[in-house]
Amino acid sequence: MSYVTLKDIAKVAKVSYSTVSRALSGSKEISEATRQRVLNICREMGYTTDFVARSMVTGTTNTIGLILTSVNNPFMSELANYVEQYTRAAGYNIILCSSAHELEQEQQVFQLLMGRRADGIIIVPASQGSYASLETFIKKVPTVFISGNSRDMPVSYVSVDNHQGIVMGMEYLISLGHRDILYFGRRPGSLTHSVRVEGYLASCGKHGLNAQFKDNTNNFTSIHNGYELAKELFSHRPLPFTAIFASSDTNALGIIKAADEDGIRVPEDISILGFDNISYADLPKIELSTIEQPKEMMAARAVEELVGRIRGKKGEPLQLILPPKLIKRKSCVKAVQETASLQS
Repeated sequence: MSYVTLKDIAKVAKVSYSTVSRALSGSKEISEATRQRVLNICREMGYTTDFVARSMVTGTTNTIGLILTSVNNPFMSELANYVEQYTRAAGYNIILCSSAHELEQEQQVFQLLMGRRADGIIIVPASQGSYASLETFIKKVPTVFISGNSRDMPVSYVSVDNHQGIVMGMEYLISLGHRDILYFGRRPGSLTHSVRVEGYLASCGKHGLNAQFKDNTNNFTSIHNGYELAKELFSHRPLPFTAIFASSDTNALGIIKAADEDGIRVPEDISILGFDNISYADLPKIELSTIEQPKEMMAARAVEELVGRIRGKKGEPLQLILPPKLIKRKSCVKAVQETASLQS
């Protein structure tokens, strides 16, 4: 592959290398007519800025790396959209990577971004072991964790209050008369989900409820995975619960699909509450009640912190936990007096 260089542009334009450089930088040392002629030739020849070469001179590439656990998860894609908006507004471009929930791949793409001279990295951690796995590299490049409570780890992070979100949701279901509430999608390997389970257990203890779980043995969450878990759950009748608190909206959507196939009515037979408030949750015939993560604010504060660190900000790491919000739609109603007893 052959790339167009500044020397190529200078040769065609019949000007010096420095004149081309000044035209691209917007320097007032050359006339507007010359600048426009050089820029037109750049477009015609398909010239693109060599950021690697520029970084050798300036020490910066104006790029930020974003590592997600999955690129096809609706919550992740919505979060990435906001991160990109605020990144561009701050004058940076973004390079998107996925860890696929794997520590080894997470480390590989982190090193890849460092090799591409990313000025900083925003990362949704793959698991509780992410910080320990990346600690050596984090010391070499500004890094902000997002959407994962990193607790006592000495790193900047922005997250929603996962514990409070679950407590908020449990109080809502209990206020509707539900006493048999299943927590769906417990995933022990995830710090975020571990914090949510703590909130669920705290609420059960406070109100004297028996904790019920449907575990997710995979290291990822998806609509299809939620569907498969729900099909297995619904194969055992009668159902010993009147409400399901799904660990994520994607799980909740899978549950709704499985329930529809098995003749279980939502919300008449079981109420379903999600977590995240992805865009799909508000679609007609779904109208999922859920706990909202403030995705735009999380992205804005993460980018703000990272850009500040890139530009020399000192001081203690930002460890910001934002409040969740209960979104009431139509998937939760008052409980019947007796535990659900749908027969197979």
